[in-house]
Amino acid sequence: MSVLTQEQKDQFWRDGVLTVEDAVTASELTRLREVFAGWVDESRKHDTDYGETLDGRARFDLEPGHTAMSPALRRVQSPEEVSEVYANVMRNAGTVDFAADLVGPAIRFHHGKVNSKLPGAATKVKFHQDFPFQPMTNDDMITALLFVDDVTLENGPLEVVPGTHKGPLYKLWHNGVFTGAVADDVVDEHKDKIIKCTGKAGTVCLMHASVLHGSAPNLSDVPRTLYIATYYAEDAIELSENHLPSTLTHELVRGEPSGRVRCSSYDMLLPEKPGDTSFFAQQAAAAG
Repeated sequence: MSVLTQEQKDQFWRDGVLTVEDAVTASELTRLREVFAGWVDESRKHDTDYGETLDGRARFDLEPGHTAMSPALRRVQSPEEVSEVYANVMRNAGTVDFAADLVGPAIRFHHGKVNSKLPGAATKVKFHQDFPFQPMTNDDMITALLFVDDVTLENGPLEVVPGTHKGPLYKLWHNGVFTGAVADDVVDEHKDKIIKCTGKAGTVCLMHASVLHGSAPNLSDVPRTLYIATYYAEDAIELSENHLPSTLTHELVRGEPSGRVRCSSYDMLLPEKPGDTSFFAQQAAAAG
């Protein structure tokens, strides 16, 4: 049974982005916050990225300038592997039903992460599309950004360009370097169309994987934490190495296996897998 209205579905396919409130229960939200707060406290004991994921890279990504007194834990890779709370939300929250409504009925989990901008955090995410990082045989792929904190205009909200999922896949390679960002002239071309996605904690922003997006630094005195889970249509097959491999990757979270593969027509350069903890380092290195 559908959980989104036809109007919401139409908006998603028109704009490539849809914001829905109350995507998790109050209890789920509280537990997500508690687990992340514990990770922030643990990060005070470290001065470099730490932990280990399936491919040997660090799980916990610390922003430059992180200290015990002023922690700046900016990403947790594959939190579902180390937290039953996050694994349960990935499998069972309303966000999963929303994604199944849009690209299902059968969908699989691709990867998950927590992206956080603590007060004063300087990290800026340059504009990019997600699909060129994770090409599949078809592009029925949704990034579900769950607001663990209230997201305001001041604390580094997601910025998107509606409708760009219908356009080209922009290059993330420039002068032979994988920058993880589109060229400046692409951003300039779309700057008048950019919208900012804000909302109360518990809201989810459902974003098509080909939508152009980025975000600004957190200039407020309150945190902005997102739990980001990516889902894809069951009849898609991965075409490049997963940048965030997990023991849960490709888990069927709704529907039944079809035994089929469906293909879209597109052309792009394959992405470069980060050597460091996350693509934040790729973007920073490219900026010099």
